[in-house]
Amino acid sequence: MKQLRERLNKKGFTLAELLIVVAIIAVLVAVSIPVFNSKLEKSREATDIANMRAAKAAAVAAFMDGDMTAGTAYYYDAENGNIVVADKKPAKGYGQGTKTDGGLDYPGYETNPAPEGQVIQITITDATDSTDITVELTWVE
Repeated sequence: MKQLRERLNKKGFTLAELLIVVAIIAVLVAVSIPVFNSKLEKSREATDIANMRAAKAAAVAAFMDGDMTAGTAYYYDAENGNIVVADKKPAKGYGQGTKTDGGLDYPGYETNPAPEGQVIQITITDATDSTDITVELTWVE
């Protein structure tokens, strides 16, 4: 009789309880994956936009120092943070954004076509009748 009482008194979870817990966890994971992906894309776009801002600042500084001429295409080397000429274009693209829109907006930054694996090309246009310059940034392969 004592053995029978010990068998019936065992504590633990039933199979149904464990299945409910697993189902709840599966629902939470299914809901969190799209949220995670959108945050990941937003961070990729933020990195690309930060590189564009750095490229623009470096281009303006180089132009003011006389290291760049208007109308010539240059490239931004994000690894070293400097401007390079066309024959020294970075071999490895650093663009990370994909075709999915992360919601960030910056002039010249578009997700179609995606800048993934591309580099920033810089073209400076010097206005002849004023001291204004125009810096054009485009993602190219």
